[in-house]
Amino acid sequence: MLRAHWKKHTLEFKRPSGTSRGVLRKKESWFIIVHDTNHPDVRGIGECGLLKGLSVDDYDSYEAKLDELVGHINELERVDISDYPSIIFGLEMALKDLDEGGRRILFPNEFSLDESPIPINGLIWMGEKSFMMEQIKTKLETGFDCVKLKIGGISFEDELDLLKYIRQQFRKEDIEIRVDANGAFKPDEALDKLQKLSELDLHSIEQPIRQGQLEEMARLCQETPLDIALDEELIGIKNADEKKKVIETINPQYIILKPSLVGGFKGSMEWIDAAKNQGIDYWITSALESNIGLNAISQWTSTLNNPMHQGLGTGQLYTNNINSPLEVENGHIYYRKDGAWDYSLLE
Repeated sequence: MLRAHWKKHTLEFKRPSGTSRGVLRKKESWFIIVHDTNHPDVRGIGECGLLKGLSVDDYDSYEAKLDELVGHINELERVDISDYPSIIFGLEMALKDLDEGGRRILFPNEFSLDESPIPINGLIWMGEKSFMMEQIKTKLETGFDCVKLKIGGISFEDELDLLKYIRQQFRKEDIEIRVDANGAFKPDEALDKLQKLSELDLHSIEQPIRQGQLEEMARLCQETPLDIALDEELIGIKNADEKKKVIETINPQYIILKPSLVGGFKGSMEWIDAAKNQGIDYWITSALESNIGLNAISQWTSTLNNPMHQGLGTGQLYTNNINSPLEVENGHIYYRKDGAWDYSLLE
């Protein structure tokens, strides 16, 4: 017999972090904690993470749905969570963790057991030009060979200057540069901006225009001089056939999967399968989860054997994260065998 409860924890950013949608100062997460009554000390923990203004399940009824879920943990067929992708993921994570012994080793593999690292990009947040420059220098000095800049929040010319600075220091063979517009460009100006960005030997741009404009995005992906990666475009689409239709209609160069936003591992794999059928590559990105969610995503990512740089470097953003064996070093994320978990914040 299973028993479950949930616990809310608000993560506090060390420094306000800017995106084209505003400045982030805190991030709310809800944790589903499951155990078998025959083994009460063995707990599976899953994280349900929301991003305000982006997650499709940011409903007033969110906690009521969690109450319903944990109250029927032995009768899950009675609870409809199909409109709550982050809860789907949290439940999937908790049950997988419990099945594996409640050790936070959800996927026993080279990453989780043998300290085989995953290459990641260094994330550069929006802000004043001097602040963004400071972040770039720090990432390069600490061994990152792939950086991702959030753009669309300051002057486009200033953003071009920042990108030119990196290219003056490093060739594309030395540093891979990705940019993320978070839908900041208007459709009628996007192609011109993509042309200017492409002259700087960038790897790709994420979501240049806002999601939901399929014809405009399809046109951009066909005409772009710079590879486009779909991100927000994937959110809110639940059916595998609909996912296939979006991929075939837009035909992007890449897609980016955030399991908390697209329905967990299963929902992500439906997107990956649809993309592979079209010869489209992908990478995985965390969605500002705590180390609980980041750990699960990292271990799952390792099973995919995708050699690209992944977006898994967000664990160091918070003052009150859950201490874990995860560690970022020299542009890679590791699961350290001698590291320890501290769940006191979830007690």
